[in-house]
Amino acid sequence: MPIASPEAYAEMLDRAKAGRYAYPAINVTSSQTLNAALKGFADAESDGIIQVSTGGAEYLSGPSIKDMVTGAVAFAAYAHEVAKKYSVNVALHTDHCPKDKLDGFVRPLMAISQERVKRGEEPLYQSHMWDGSAVPVAENLQIASQLLDEAARGKIVLEIEVGVVGGEEDGVENAINDKLYTTVDDGLAMVEALGLGEKGRYMAALTFGNVHGVYKPGNVKLRPEILKQIQDAVGAKYGKEKPLSLVFHGGSGSLLSEIREALDYGVVKMNIDTDTQYAFTRPVADHMFRNYDGVLKIDGEVGNKKQYDPRTWGKAAEAGLAARVVEACEHLRSTGTTMTK
Repeated sequence: MPIASPEAYAEMLDRAKAGRYAYPAINVTSSQTLNAALKGFADAESDGIIQVSTGGAEYLSGPSIKDMVTGAVAFAAYAHEVAKKYSVNVALHTDHCPKDKLDGFVRPLMAISQERVKRGEEPLYQSHMWDGSAVPVAENLQIASQLLDEAARGKIVLEIEVGVVGGEEDGVENAINDKLYTTVDDGLAMVEALGLGEKGRYMAALTFGNVHGVYKPGNVKLRPEILKQIQDAVGAKYGKEKPLSLVFHGGSGSLLSEIREALDYGVVKMNIDTDTQYAFTRPVADHMFRNYDGVLKIDGEVGNKKQYDPRTWGKAAEAGLAARVVEACEHLRSTGTTMTK
């Protein structure tokens, strides 16, 4: 199937919330990691989300170019082509974008999608994230409101963050403190500013103790009940049950019971980056250690071309990442839920 249309993406998100499951949103930085993620979703018979960060997009443009928009556009063009061969729906998304990078990343990509839609084509990306966690909530929502209007004109879903995810990811670092917990008042202010779909569709990354990075299970102190409190408060005010589509950031080190509880409260998308990075790199390290004499030309020898051919260790890396995506689908209950069945 091709990359999901705006209508298919909307149906994906609606089905996930109704079915109490979520889609893994896999950060990728290359054609190899993209191909691995696609295979993982196909193996799990799950639709999914594949995303690039500002740093990932810059990396995709090449080390001598370092242009986020160039990398994001090139990546999307490749993804649109190869995704046609898979039997699952996949949406393309851009991850955390802080205020100082909006004009150099998200807004130009939205403009490209708006022009495509005017020509009767599909948007280049299906959703974009605005990360306003570093600015006051009022300013965060003001910018979000402007971006939601731009997104709606391009048939794009906007993701926003209300609250703060701790730890560090892609150069964005936040302290681990009480700001990691979104309040009910914050959730109500968000809906007052953005509505519940009538101004454009959005997802909300509400924070409940989330932390980016590498942690052992149990070391991250999550409070998923915060999501229920906000859903209930918004639902009571507007007469809707579980009205918000939520996003789970910083899932590494979370207990499966906490993840599943968050799904019950309306999480439809969960970002996975740290774990899939390791799943991709670990088989490469294993190959290099086991074939030390073959991948290096030691003491004037010639090495073994079959062992240092990037396709050899690259296939192992892709298999490792794909297997981790399958595991993520199982954790998030999306296995076997593809709309193509």
